[in-house]
Amino acid sequence: MHIDLRTTATPELVRRAFTDFTDRRLRTWHRTLDPATYELRGLGPDWAEAREGSRHSPVWVVCRYDWSHPDVVSWVFTETSYGGGGDGWVRATPDAGGGSRVRAEWTSTDVRRQHLVLLAVHRTPVHRMIQRQWAPTLDEYAAAEA
Repeated sequence: MHIDLRTTATPELVRRAFTDFTDRRLRTWHRTLDPATYELRGLGPDWAEAREGSRHSPVWVVCRYDWSHPDVVSWVFTETSYGGGGDGWVRATPDAGGGSRVRAEWTSTDVRRQHLVLLAVHRTPVHRMIQRQWAPTLDEYAAAEA
């Protein structure tokens, strides 16, 4: 799956939004993160591991995030509700009109048959729904930082 969007947030703010694992994370990502599923499991200077899922979804993942590369935040699924794996990344670049262009890609592997929801996510226009959630989230983050 891939996501492309524009936001008023600068690349630095986009990176900060994706790597903020303080209590603010649930407020920032309130459109996509389920507080009942979220659990921070580890945190270092350029990495974090967290259990995350969306509201009303049976799918959750434990992601090992890494932001040691200056332009990319990447993740690997270390545990999943669907028994498979996956990985992904997000990158923000300056937009000519201000703000950023954000691109994200991720895959899920070894999806068991009983998780048709996850298969549907990767084979339908769900990426548009995610774009419509991430863009205002990042715009709000930028406005709060201004």
